[in-house]
Amino acid sequence: MILEMSGIQKSFGGLEVLKDITLHVDSGEVVSVIGPSGSGKSTLLRCATFLETIDAGEIRYMGQTAATTGNEGKAVYLNHSELNKVKRYFGLVFQQFNLFPHYSVLKNIMDAPVSVQKRPKEEVHKEAMELLRKMNLENRADAYPCQLSGGQQQRVAIARALALKPSILFFDEPTSALDPELTGEVLKVIRQLAEEKMTMVVVTHEMPFARAVSNRVIFMDKGVIVEQGHPEEVFGNPREERTVQFLRNYQG
Repeated sequence: MILEMSGIQKSFGGLEVLKDITLHVDSGEVVSVIGPSGSGKSTLLRCATFLETIDAGEIRYMGQTAATTGNEGKAVYLNHSELNKVKRYFGLVFQQFNLFPHYSVLKNIMDAPVSVQKRPKEEVHKEAMELLRKMNLENRADAYPCQLSGGQQQRVAIARALALKPSILFFDEPTSALDPELTGEVLKVIRQLAEEKMTMVVVTHEMPFARAVSNRVIFMDKGVIVEQGHPEEVFGNPREERTVQFLRNYQG
């Protein structure tokens, strides 16, 4: 099991955003997280990737505990250097690409493997060019982000995440900033990664994509997991009335 989250609680001020969330992700699994705005989907992803600290609960990667509820009932994290080791297990692709504007496409991809992971530059360069070929962007290696379309920028962001060789890849609404035509480019790449058995957690509002690509779909609402299961169960025969209502409104 790559990721285990149990009893996750997170509040902002007096607002309880995650209420006792428990989920796990196995190797090679694609898990889509769906639900209305404000349901806690993105916060869950931000907690899983340590961009937000949980209030209570436990987070484990590859069997190693990164955060757990301490004696005072609050979450305690590993120290900085140990947590950095755990961070190597995952990659994250944001809604807004988050590329370095002053770096070329190639340097955006190579920077972290060389400077953070201290890997040989020649080896990283070769792998980066291979990733660009995979993303159908090999002719844009020397371009800068401002010279690319949104879909191209997001594919560079995916290549950058893959360059770190993560065990699991998180996507936070990877197509929400794109128009429909460019959305297809990015979803095609994620679909290809799914076929290659890349372990992924995808927060998405693209229902047909979630149904087609996922091994498991999680429906969240108001900070809890309302329902989860095989895509055909959740989309084709949902058990919970709230899920039925959400999907009806979405497809409506």
